Amino acid sequence: MHYTGDKLTHFALPLGGLGTGTVALAGNGALRQWQLHNIGNHEGHVPDSFFALRLSQVEPPLDEIRLLQGPLREPSNTPLVTDDAVPAGERRLHELLRPVGEATVSAVYPRARVDYATDLPLDISMEVFNPLVPADAVASSQPVAAFTFTLHNTGEFALHGVLAGALQNSVGWDGVTPIDGVSCTLYGGNTNRVRQSGKWASLIMENTALAADHPGAGQLVLSTESSAPLSYPQWSTPEQFITYLAGRPTRRPFPADGPSAPGTTWNGGLGAPFRLEPGETAQVRFLIAWHFPNRFVDFQQFGPRRDYGHSRFWLGNAYTRRTPDAVAVTESFIARWPELDTHTTAWADAFESSSLPGEAGSRLAALVADVRSPTVFQTADDTVLGFEGVLGASTGMWGGRYGGSCPLNCTHVWNYEQTLSRLFPSLERNMRDTEYDVMQAPDGYIPHRVIAPTYHRQLWDMMIGGPEEPALDGMLGNVLKTYREVRQGAGLEWLNQRWPNVQRLLTHIRTKWDSDNTGVLRGIQPSTHDIDLCGVNTFMGTLWLAALRAAEEMALLLGEDAKDYRVLFEAGSKAYDELLFTGEYYLQVLSPDEKPDFQWGDGCLADQLIGQWWAHQLDLGYVLPEDHVKTALRNVVRHNLRKGFEGFDHPYRVFADGNDTGLLMCTWPHGGRPDIPTRYCDEVWTGSEYQVAAHCLYEGLVDEGFQILQGLWDRYDGSRRNPFNPIECGDHYIRNAAGWTVLEALAGFRYDALSGTLTFAPLDVARSADAWQLPFVAGTGWGVATSTPDSITLTCQAGHLDVKALHVDGSVVPVDAAVVVPGKPLVIDRT
Repeated sequence: MHYTGDKLTHFALPLGGLGTGTVALAGNGALRQWQLHNIGNHEGHVPDSFFALRLSQVEPPLDEIRLLQGPLREPSNTPLVTDDAVPAGERRLHELLRPVGEATVSAVYPRARVDYATDLPLDISMEVFNPLVPADAVASSQPVAAFTFTLHNTGEFALHGVLAGALQNSVGWDGVTPIDGVSCTLYGGNTNRVRQSGKWASLIMENTALAADHPGAGQLVLSTESSAPLSYPQWSTPEQFITYLAGRPTRRPFPADGPSAPGTTWNGGLGAPFRLEPGETAQVRFLIAWHFPNRFVDFQQFGPRRDYGHSRFWLGNAYTRRTPDAVAVTESFIARWPELDTHTTAWADAFESSSLPGEAGSRLAALVADVRSPTVFQTADDTVLGFEGVLGASTGMWGGRYGGSCPLNCTHVWNYEQTLSRLFPSLERNMRDTEYDVMQAPDGYIPHRVIAPTYHRQLWDMMIGGPEEPALDGMLGNVLKTYREVRQGAGLEWLNQRWPNVQRLLTHIRTKWDSDNTGVLRGIQPSTHDIDLCGVNTFMGTLWLAALRAAEEMALLLGEDAKDYRVLFEAGSKAYDELLFTGEYYLQVLSPDEKPDFQWGDGCLADQLIGQWWAHQLDLGYVLPEDHVKTALRNVVRHNLRKGFEGFDHPYRVFADGNDTGLLMCTWPHGGRPDIPTRYCDEVWTGSEYQVAAHCLYEGLVDEGFQILQGLWDRYDGSRRNPFNPIECGDHYIRNAAGWTVLEALAGFRYDALSGTLTFAPLDVARSADAWQLPFVAGTGWGVATSTPDSITLTCQAGHLDVKALHVDGSVVPVDAAVVVPGKPLVIDRT
């Protein structure tokens, strides 16, 4: 997808692996949002870290030093976002160096290419990526940003020069404290040294004065591939580095002596000389690698205890246990650079060259940024933990602007997340293990947040927060996620181990909310709206019905009696429909003793059929009558999709404004809005939009689904919001990861590891006549499915695919059981 002009204003593509932290590529080619130091901070900036070019020509004379960035763009002042903020250090660089030219960006996450329009006799482009290999979590957890610059001499005369990279030694930084040039109270004792290894030169940035367990301890490496590299290992101001580049290529500055003084650090730079004859092209590679092992519980957790924040409870990082330091990271990555580049390119190409309509391919590929942002991390003992998002401009009014939002593993928000479960099912399964082994109380319920470190007392019999009591929708989601993990490859042995936990959980739910076995949940129902729902409602009800169906399927897999779940499901399905369906949509019915405060009553809730969305993913069938489901969804879009927000009253957070289109959480098309309505009713959540849009597509309501999607994508087109940063209660909000089901709904894709069945039934918008080509992920690997009137081809790109059965467009396609591996596609003749 191409980004130009105003659409570069908020463009910020995060570069980093699973749990490694990230640095973002801005729309002008600069590096912003430095979040490598175990904390999320969209305003984090490491000054004097940039790329520059010195270009010379003997005759006619030419000698220019340019900043390898496009011009700065002024912020758009969109509410609650900071992706357009230009750091002061970057502005200063632009005062010292002229930018090379206007930038155009082509990006499909996690790759981007920046092309510069310049007045120099040189075509310049920069390609950057971080490895992404679905089903291979280790390969996708590389703490690196890899850059390839392509230089092409477009003139009539030979050119020579230096392509240079500069980086500040930020070892010891906390990721938050402001840095002024090389000055910061946390700096001191920093050293840079040069290391040559084969064709690669590296600047190794350390601070050996720090204790091994210091929160800022670690290592950075800046490397370049060059047969005759230049190095300026320790300098303090950009002017010094610019002066160095302006000198003769053989000149070496006097080295700065020893570790940096207290309160300061060193910058370092490397240069790769080049010479280009007319029409000649050269490539120069740079690499930034990092290694910061000391993650602590330095965030405030929920619950009555308040001494977790700013603690010395060490969590560590899984990625730093795989290599001893950033030097080892560099060596390992360089050895695999071509392989990992090929894998990552194949992923991006699979989306861009697919038969997905319009911009859908690049938009859906961008969803993976959610789970590789600082929202998610993996501790040294491999425990997967996730915030709801990253604190920022949307959370300053209550929770600050730096760190993780709403820790940890919030079950009700993660009910929406589907991306991690598909691309890295073993990591998602780890979260289920935490829920059952750590979070589940003796009485069977599961609090919706986990306390870290996990050996601490959990939130049993305590007020939690957001909501105060264990969230019922989160617990119902636990059941659904358990069945999902089985279908994604967890296996029957794992299910057999977890089944007692599921039974205890369901017993608790039935005892507390349906003691009369009516199939209908009643009473106070804590929810993802951070409030207690009550009455009879299909938001909670459809999750309940889907959970009963999932429990039935799991019982049958284990050879146990499942009749009780079936009877309860059928009774509940009938009762919910009779009690709540108006002929237009499903409302909420309160009992006479229940107050309407924070409820919606006669309103139209966007998420009223969330459990049906889950049921479609898991092949559980309809939980409510099909025709009523379709009617209700149509009316959700009709009533809740607002086009234009001028004059709209935003009582709390503004996620859509001006000419935006967005799906409101709740509306009252026929009146009856309570004086105190359900919280967040006037907000637009991308996660709910993706959930409702995908559900529309599952139901064949393509126009309705794409109205929602186009409104969402237009809001996040780069001009006023970042395509790679969904915002709700914080940046990189994980609810957005519901969007993966849009891909599966468009492709009609299902995967069942138990039977080895792959199902494809693409919607008309995702195919061209009788042909289509679509990416898919199937537990142990990923690939591309290509269909023509004559054949179906399954091409595995990474991992392997166990295929025992294939269903296409509603028909069974005969196939011999096969294991499909890269380089050996499975071609099935349809004639």
